[in-house]
Amino acid sequence: MKNLSQAEEIDEIRTLVRKSGLRSTAARITVIQFLRQATSPLTHAEIAEELTPMGFDKATVYRNLIDLAEAGLVKRTELGDHAWRFELRNPDEPEDAEHPHFVCTECGSVSCLHDVEFKTPKNKQWAAVGKVTEILLKGICSECDEE
Repeated sequence: MKNLSQAEEIDEIRTLVRKSGLRSTAARITVIQFLRQATSPLTHAEIAEELTPMGFDKATVYRNLIDLAEAGLVKRTELGDHAWRFELRNPDEPEDAEHPHFVCTECGSVSCLHDVEFKTPKNKQWAAVGKVTEILLKGICSECDEE
């Protein structure tokens, strides 16, 4: 992420939100700012826990996450535990660009694997696969593996 002053960051987010066709509101700006700081996809509960003390109720946070996802600014994913997680999309990548996620089966931590690339093979076995939309790897994270 670029080194921007807070005012420049807010202006950049406002422009991004408006270009997506949404109104630029304080809640949307705050949600995007928070997701920019995140190192992994977060649940609504995790996001609301941080934003509620700032004056945004849980319903407002949820509605804005859904609006931002529908506008293509935020990606909503489900990693096998029936909880939607949200992460900021990279505006420099196509909207359908995906990256794998790793979920620790011991502690439940989630990691984005941005540098891992998956290419669908062009052979008969894969002919039925139209488009891969999510790749999920499960295993034991390095912290749990040391215990």
